[in-house]
Amino acid sequence: MDPMKLHFDVRDIFRAPRLALSGKKILVFVQALFVGYADYLILTYLSFTLAGYSFSETWSQYGLYPCLSGNPAPWYACVVYGIGVVCLLLAINFGCTAVSRITFKQLKGDEFYSSGDAWKYVKKHWHPVVFTSVSFAFILIFFFGMAAVFALVGKIPYVGDFLFVIPYLLYFFGAIFTIYTAIVFGVSFLYAPAIIAAYEEDTMGTVFNSYAITWSQPWRIILYHCVLIPIGALASYIFIKFWITGYHLINSFFGCDWFMGSKLANIVAYASNIVCPSSICNSVTACFSSCAGSCCSGLSGCVYAPNIDLASISGTETAAGVILAVFLFLLMLTAVGYILSILSVGETLMFVIFKKNSDDDNILERKDEDDIDEDEEIKDLSLTDDDSTDEENDSDSETNEENSTE
Repeated sequence: MDPMKLHFDVRDIFRAPRLALSGKKILVFVQALFVGYADYLILTYLSFTLAGYSFSETWSQYGLYPCLSGNPAPWYACVVYGIGVVCLLLAINFGCTAVSRITFKQLKGDEFYSSGDAWKYVKKHWHPVVFTSVSFAFILIFFFGMAAVFALVGKIPYVGDFLFVIPYLLYFFGAIFTIYTAIVFGVSFLYAPAIIAAYEEDTMGTVFNSYAITWSQPWRIILYHCVLIPIGALASYIFIKFWITGYHLINSFFGCDWFMGSKLANIVAYASNIVCPSSICNSVTACFSSCAGSCCSGLSGCVYAPNIDLASISGTETAAGVILAVFLFLLMLTAVGYILSILSVGETLMFVIFKKNSDDDNILERKDEDDIDEDEEIKDLSLTDDDSTDEENDSDSETNEENSTE
């Protein structure tokens, strides 16, 4: 398996949309998004219940996309909602790590590294995925806590004035380092999955590499993202356009009067009302119209929803609409998964480039833990074969000695 030939510069970033268009990468994100969003959905509806809202009232207003923010709620309901948000973010982070691992193996030349292998790796290395962000949070809390202590010391009459001005330079550089740490904290959200997946680092190693990347590669971070974001947006637009075109083709063919006709319209209307209610659709339309202009007008209509009286739909059409809504939701997750896949592949490529340019370390040529395990297995097999060969030779020699004695 020969590693993929890279230029180790900005030209490699253009590979991201193509490498991201992989069934197993998108499947990984669909799995992560489905689990994370299920946790978020359950906990958010639970938080609404704790806040005194009825389920029917919340469902009629939010449907599949509840959000407690902006609604009056007690602190414990907000805590439950916050846990749901954290679960969703962690699921996305685990998915990014798994896709980064698949990408790293693909760059090394291993095209047969499966999504199951990637999830096993994430299960083994979940600690740095979780505790890297926690470590940065504790660093920031420590500096702000120390600042609060020194500020309280400064309130001491007479002596406090001097205790503030004498170590002022220490306060100043501490403030600069705190600002820098906050920036590194943001950068770690981008590169921590790639560092864990490609460099196989623990929590401290991930924190250190985040500081090193931010310090040594700031302009490359900005430049490469200025390339990745536009090409990622274009690739995502084309991908979603294909999805929407296929959806409209099915509705146009099956919905003609010769075939299903109004029955299909009823099923699609019910499913669309679940997956993309009018309130969400109008918000998305306004967002695309104001932010993206006419170039993305084809994406602003959400999904085709016929103007049907939902109360007149039959029971079988309702059941079929629910099943169709599940499939439409999964298809929507694949579109989101492809967008996240582009970002994960791009960040992994960037990290490989950064290590080559800063440390002259081509990590694609290094042996990872899987390669080491394979070498150990081969070594154990060879030792076992040698032992069996020695036993056979010993038995043969004993047989020869007995024959000679006779």
